[in-house]
Amino acid sequence: QVQLVESGGGLVQAGGSLRLSCAASGLTFSRYAMGWFRQAPGKEREFVTAISRSGDSTALVEHVKGRFTISRDNAKGTVYLQMNRLKPEDTSVYYCAACLRCTKPSARRNEYDFWGQGTQVTVSS
Repeated sequence: QVQLVESGGGLVQAGGSLRLSCAASGLTFSRYAMGWFRQAPGKEREFVTAISRSGDSTALVEHVKGRFTISRDNAKGTVYLQMNRLKPEDTSVYYCAACLRCTKPSARRNEYDFWGQGTQVTVSS
């Protein structure tokens, strides 16, 4: 069965960095666009960033531009989220997701077919 497993979350001070990984199994990874979403307590799950199947195109939400970078390694079946200059408002559970139908990076949550279990990121001030 398909599994997406996130790792790399944790507690970090404001201004610090974290690198999240999402390892995929049970699917042909290169056929899926991948995305990262996040959800803070009491809030809806929101789009953060996404990457095309080949990795040649990305999309990011405005308030993480210049701080977050998404990348992927199709040979390893893994997508990454490098997060720099973290802020307390970045505190959330971060989820990776896979989209088969997406011909380009998508911010639409309902287009994604598979989701990971999430990894907690906490940024202290």
